[in-house]
Amino acid sequence: MRRDSYSAYKRVSSRDRLNVQEKEEGRLQSGTGKETGNPSWKRPLPHVMVAALSSFLYGYHLGVVNDTLETIGMELGFSGSTLAEGLVVSTCLGGAFVGSLLSGWIVDGVGRRRAFQMCALPMIVGASTSANTNTLGGMLLGRLFVGTGMGLGPPVAALYVAEVSPAFVRGTYGSFTQIATCLGLMGALFIGIPAKDNVGWWRICFWVSVIPATLLVLFMEFCAESPHWLFKKGRSAEAEAEFERLLGGLHVKSAMAELSKLDRGDEADTVKYSELLYGCHLRVVFIGSALFALQQLSGINAVFYFSSTVFKSAGVPSDLANMCVGIVNLSGSVIAMILMDRLGRKVLLVGSFLGMASDFHGFSSNGGKCHF
Repeated sequence: MRRDSYSAYKRVSSRDRLNVQEKEEGRLQSGTGKETGNPSWKRPLPHVMVAALSSFLYGYHLGVVNDTLETIGMELGFSGSTLAEGLVVSTCLGGAFVGSLLSGWIVDGVGRRRAFQMCALPMIVGASTSANTNTLGGMLLGRLFVGTGMGLGPPVAALYVAEVSPAFVRGTYGSFTQIATCLGLMGALFIGIPAKDNVGWWRICFWVSVIPATLLVLFMEFCAESPHWLFKKGRSAEAEAEFERLLGGLHVKSAMAELSKLDRGDEADTVKYSELLYGCHLRVVFIGSALFALQQLSGINAVFYFSSTVFKSAGVPSDLANMCVGIVNLSGSVIAMILMDRLGRKVLLVGSFLGMASDFHGFSSNGGKCHF
C-alpha cells in the first residue's frame, strides 16, 4: 500500500505538484479559503482610458500633417519642395526615435504616472511652437519636440495598461491603446478637412492637440501608480493600496503574492543586454523586432502622412478616401479587441500578416496599378 502511494507520487511531475501548491496558497491568501472569482473590470477602466490619451495623441500627430502639409508649405514658404515636406514629416520620427530610446530609463526611474506627464509636456510645447511659427525652422523644432513625446508615450501606455489590468481582460484593454491611436488619426484627418480652403486652418489643427495633452497631464494626477513599479521600489504598502483601488480588497493578497512570485522569478532569470544577441533570447528578440519592422515596411506610415496627396493624384476625393482609411484601420483594431483574449495573440498576428501578404500579391499581380 505504501509502495503504491509512493509510485503514484513519483508519477506526478514536480511542475504539477508546484501548480497544486500555488493554487492552495492562493486560496489561503484570499482570507476565506474560497475562490473569489475575477476582479471587477470596471475599477481599472478609468485609469486605462486616461492612459489611452497618450495613444490618441500619437495617432493625432501621425495624421495632423496629412491634409495640412500643402497649406503649411504655402504659408511658410516651402511649397513644392519635397525635401522640406519630407523634413516636416521625418523630423517628428527622429524625435520619436530619441524618445523611444529614453523611455525605458524614464519609466523605471520616475514611475508610470510621471512618465505619462513627461510624454505630454513636449507634445504641448511642440504643438504650440508649430502652431505659432512663421518659419520652416520653427515648424521642424516643434515637430522634434512632438516626436520626442510620441516616442515615449506608446511604450509607457502598453506597460501601464498591462500592469493595472486584470489578467482576464488584459488583451482587451491592451487593444484600447490601438483603438485610441486610430481615433486620434481619424480626428486629425477630420479636423484637417477645412485646411484646403482656409490657409491658416493648419494652426488650429496643432492647437487642438494641446487639449488632450493637457488633460493627460491633469488626469494622471488622479490615476493609480503601477503596483509593479511601487513593489520594485520597495514600497509594498503603497502597492497594496493601489491594488485595492484597481482590483478591490478581496484580491489584494493574491495579487501581492503573484507579484512577489514574479519578482523572485525576475531576480533568478536576470538577463544581461549582451545575452539578447545570442542563444534563446536572440530568437525572441529577432521575432519581435521583425514583426515591428515588417509592419513599418508595409508602408502604412506613408499612407498616414501622404494619403491626401496620393488620392488627389489618383483622382479620388481625398476627404472621403482618408476617412475610409481611418474607418478600416479602426475596424481592424475593434476586431482585434474582441478576439484578443479568445483566439490569442499568435493567431491574430498570423492572420493579419497573411491578409497583408495576399493584398500585396493582388496589387503586384495588377502591375502595381489601382483602378478607382
